Amino acid sequence: MKKHIVCFGDSNTHGYCADPADCADGGSRFNESERWTCLLQKALGGDYLVLEEGLGGRTTVFADPLHESMDAVSVAYPVLMSHEPVDLLIIMLGTNDTKERFAANAAAIAAGMERLIQKCQSTPCWGAKGPNILVVCPPPLGAGFHDEVMGKGCVEKSAALPPYMKAVAERNGCAFFDAKDCEMNPVDFTHLTKKGHARLAEQLAKLAPELV
Repeated sequence: MKKHIVCFGDSNTHGYCADPADCADGGSRFNESERWTCLLQKALGGDYLVLEEGLGGRTTVFADPLHESMDAVSVAYPVLMSHEPVDLLIIMLGTNDTKERFAANAAAIAAGMERLIQKCQSTPCWGAKGPNILVVCPPPLGAGFHDEVMGKGCVEKSAALPPYMKAVAERNGCAFFDAKDCEMNPVDFTHLTKKGHARLAEQLAKLAPELV
């Protein structure tokens, strides 16, 4: 059986494209030749199966009053069990947790990640190696970010996340990667560009084989 790598994230895992001019199909989602998940699959080759579990707006643990089923912790069990055995789980979440309506600072967002990690570790989906998680801290929101629905303070909170996320990952025996060098689109300062997707895939392709 191939090694199963589950990518559990938000719109940047789903592949949302903020600028149609940056997307080959001119739509709102990068296609299979552009998304970081698909590029990771291509780089790793046939011995691996990279599985996409990206949902726009997803948080770690915060239930969203505006949208249903957005908190990852409440869907972690069915998501992971549907792909078992899982050899590596890549979690890239935290951006949506910065929304003003959740009233969570960087430390609280990381605490949400810790709860999610522990939920995933306790789910009986794992391969022979046992629980194996890579926490990816998402790129920070750009300084030009402005979204009235997300609210105030998002830029500052996202910029403060990396050390908290790293500490939580290490405390729970997880690998950690900071995606700060992956380019964000200046259209909304929230979503990866095509170049950003390629960069993330390139970096994770180096890490993944060491972890699986």
